[in-house]
Amino acid sequence: MNIRKLLLPLLLLLALPIHAEEACQPRGTGDLGIIIERETGSLQVVNTTQRKSLARLEGLGDLSHASAVFSRDARHAYIFGRDGGLTKVDVLCGKLVKRIMQGGNSIGGAISQDGSLIAVSNYEPGGVKIFSAEDLSLVADIPATPIAEGKNSKTVGLVDAPGQRFVFSLYDTGEIWLADLRQPDKPAIQKFTDIGVQPYDALITPDGRYYIAGLFGEDGLALLDLWHTDNKPQRILDHYGKGEEALPVYKMPHLEGWAVAGGRAFLPAVGHHEVLVADARDWQQQAKIKVHGQPVFVMARPDGRQLWVNFAFPDNDAIQVIDAETLQIIKTLKPGKGALHMEFTPRGEHVWVSVRDEDKVLVYDTETLEPLTELPVKKPSGIFFTSRAHQTGL
Repeated sequence: MNIRKLLLPLLLLLALPIHAEEACQPRGTGDLGIIIERETGSLQVVNTTQRKSLARLEGLGDLSHASAVFSRDARHAYIFGRDGGLTKVDVLCGKLVKRIMQGGNSIGGAISQDGSLIAVSNYEPGGVKIFSAEDLSLVADIPATPIAEGKNSKTVGLVDAPGQRFVFSLYDTGEIWLADLRQPDKPAIQKFTDIGVQPYDALITPDGRYYIAGLFGEDGLALLDLWHTDNKPQRILDHYGKGEEALPVYKMPHLEGWAVAGGRAFLPAVGHHEVLVADARDWQQQAKIKVHGQPVFVMARPDGRQLWVNFAFPDNDAIQVIDAETLQIIKTLKPGKGALHMEFTPRGEHVWVSVRDEDKVLVYDTETLEPLTELPVKKPSGIFFTSRAHQTGL
């Protein structure tokens, strides 16, 4: 038997380049996630079960206000950079698939209900652009309301909604727009004007029914019922800071990581050291919780039993944990300077906290409130787990 002839085909096969897909480990993506490294234009792919980093990717541009969404199969992440970059990343294989420059100043994005479309919200040029999730080709361009020659309103608070729709707010003109993308090349736009002064961010309830825009120019929020879009948006939590002196705002509160627990909604107040509590049925204010500083994120543990709150400068070294039933602060944690982002594991046994100014991410046990793991990460900011792929508005 000629051994050389038998081995030759195998040697030739081994000499061929290995495709990245073939080099990927055969594993599910349900316990994966990404951590943004804001100053180096890079990210880390992490495993939330093993609590470790799997890969590091560079070349993603300006990630100083980056956010991400995931494909329905939880394999691909779409990263929205502040420089207008849109990047598709294969989290399973730890590689950059495609990157385009779609605008001049981007402030977030969303993925459609069926996972086929990626929407990007822009400051420059003001408006929303829609791309194919497959190849990032442009599908539709939705310019915002003009405010000056060659300049449109900034768009903020972009989220996906049921019915293959996107919802977003116009900061400069006080509007909410509802875009129906059932015919992707011909988006149908419904516009709601005079909603309030300077909507700065927004959220959608987990069931996809209510869209709520926070207002920077006045105390209050605007609520749009997506089941009844013939009705105008209504004002909720109106004049929540009445009689109180508003403080300087060093970092805008973020509403997308909002909290609903025990039939109540918990939201950060603008310019006040308070968390607002509202009945999630009629949106009437029930209480205010005095907290350590100006809240940025108010997030509920997945079971709704706890609320985790972080804060703007100069109090951004602390996180407070609140009991959702009693509204009492359970514990004040001190993870370090620049504790600005949190992400719960899918069932809430752990929470990951980015500590930007100390180049680390801490993982806490949410029952004992003790740190479990510390990961070295360069200037970490947003943390996004693939469980978001199956949640409306995230």
